Amino acid sequence: MSEITVQTPTGPVTIVEDAGTIVRLRWGQGGMDHTPLLDKAVEQIRAYFEGTRERFDLPLRVAGSNFQRAVCNAMLDIPYGDTCTYGDIAKKLSVPPQAVGQACGHNPIPIIIPCHRVMGAKGLTGFSGAGGVETKVQLLRLEGAGGFLI
Repeated sequence: MSEITVQTPTGPVTIVEDAGTIVRLRWGQGGMDHTPLLDKAVEQIRAYFEGTRERFDLPLRVAGSNFQRAVCNAMLDIPYGDTCTYGDIAKKLSVPPQAVGQACGHNPIPIIIPCHRVMGAKGLTGFSGAGGVETKVQLLRLEGAGGFLI
């Protein structure tokens, strides 16, 4: 595995590559490996925070169950600047909303797989990244999806 850390407005973010795919993104300082894929990921993360990239074009591999991968795939379908609820994803997958919430909370590649775009039935809910809900709000405002917060 190789990893690289990029500075973002939400703090340092470390991106992890394994066998030619991105497998994890976590907040905090990590390695400074350079591979073509990690360099491309850093470029795309920076462009996202600059507001010039709305979708990531990176090979991803989500570890976990088929259900975890299905929830991550559903989150990838949420357009930039939009939000949906755990219930919306639950209906799509024919599962309980609580199970979707747990899977979102275990998203191994936040930001790139946009779990910050998923809300509870009554609005804003937690976020597993550093800074919790405040980071979620920051990402939603960056995308112009923060209107519901006013």
